[in-house]
Amino acid sequence: MLGPLARRELLRDRNFIAGRWQGAAGGATLDVADPATLQVIARVADSGAADARAALDSAQAAFPAWRERTGRERAQLLKQWHALILAHQEDLARIISAEQGKPLAEARGEVLYGASYVEWFAEEATRAHGDIIPEPVRGKKLMAVKEPVGVVAAITPWNFPLAMIARKLAPALAAGCCVVAKPAEDTPLTALALVALAEEAGLPPGTINLVTASRERTPEVVDLWLRDARVRKITFTGSTPVGKQLARASADTLKKLSLELGGNAPFIVFEDADLDAAVAGLMAAKFRNGGQTCVCPNRVYVHESVHERFVDKLAARVGALTVGPATDDASQIGPMINARAVQKIERHVRDAQARGARVVVGGRALPDIGAGHYYAPTVLIDADPGMELAQEETFGPVVPVFRFADEDEAVRLANDTPFGLAAYFYSRDAARIWRVAERLESGIVGINEGALAAEAAPFGGIKESGYGREGSRHGLDDYMHLKYLCQGGLR
Repeated sequence: MLGPLARRELLRDRNFIAGRWQGAAGGATLDVADPATLQVIARVADSGAADARAALDSAQAAFPAWRERTGRERAQLLKQWHALILAHQEDLARIISAEQGKPLAEARGEVLYGASYVEWFAEEATRAHGDIIPEPVRGKKLMAVKEPVGVVAAITPWNFPLAMIARKLAPALAAGCCVVAKPAEDTPLTALALVALAEEAGLPPGTINLVTASRERTPEVVDLWLRDARVRKITFTGSTPVGKQLARASADTLKKLSLELGGNAPFIVFEDADLDAAVAGLMAAKFRNGGQTCVCPNRVYVHESVHERFVDKLAARVGALTVGPATDDASQIGPMINARAVQKIERHVRDAQARGARVVVGGRALPDIGAGHYYAPTVLIDADPGMELAQEETFGPVVPVFRFADEDEAVRLANDTPFGLAAYFYSRDAARIWRVAERLESGIVGINEGALAAEAAPFGGIKESGYGREGSRHGLDDYMHLKYLCQGGLR
């Protein structure tokens, strides 16, 4: 349930288009429910094609003036936005917890994490350097300059409702692009609050346009943006099937794409690893947001010589986790986002048990906590590659543990997936660290570390986990194109 807010006006329920708050053109609304209680906490606009078109018209109209601003001018506005986000950390965290379900301490951390991207790209706005190219013949000057791609359409997921949209809007705006955005239907309130603060910071009308829509009407909104040539870039975080659909649908207008898609992250514990550190790293990586992250370990491979000791240590930590609503300060694991999420977890655990896996801790839904979508933190052993949980992201607090015999087998099993977003391993052998880091097919590798995310680092995957990078000095380039200038007649 949404607690008291210092500024109740941050709780918005309308679209933001051309600097104005307005309902959906057809007047439809969408219920937003607290996954801990299933109570409706707000009703927001359920938008369609007319709203998507109005948002795009606004962004296109605002683009020429916004791109003409200097990088320093754009940076100053982004810094004002950043300051307002920090000043309203508590209110934003309460909104996140209410609509997404994560414990309040985690929600506060997400606000800081999302804000770090706004600050980072405010600084990068002044560093969009080009190149002076040595002239091949006398009398010519060759230059390469970076320019904003144009209008960007941003489509964001529910699991990090502030961080995901912040790390898309911030580089787009810093580069000089204007944005049309659609947050996930489960968690639109955080994005609306974030945009309200952007308006307060002084970002000009039309630079950010945000529409909300139900699962049923989302294709109507997104398809319009995909078909319209005025949208020059799509940035999307979500499932691989949807990412592929966006890539196909955007081909007719050859839009630039950034796709951060599904993962199936391996977590390898070698025989020479510090087991206590490995358990601590796994707990941090796996149980953040109740396992509902794209980079959380989905397959844990432990060398057979340390398997029993590792599982004993892990089971003790997992069994001690407290599950409950965000309103309870003791809660470490909140509810899953919806009933479909719990059903998928249950299906994976049942399939694993049917194929010979054994539950060490957990392994069941928790209806006794309340009306929300709760599932017990779970450890499974005797997992094998044929199980559904080895092939698909479980996206929940379930740790399947696999055995392996040697380094080659561990790397082979880790890479045996079409995905390549994140991977982790623990070892104290310096030579092995370099060998394994080079052989893992993944865009992100954690080496003796479970916490990977940082605004200064490039975030993104390979293979069917997508392409493009968010964060780092490379993140701005995804919102710009390179123009070559050749001037002759200088001799």
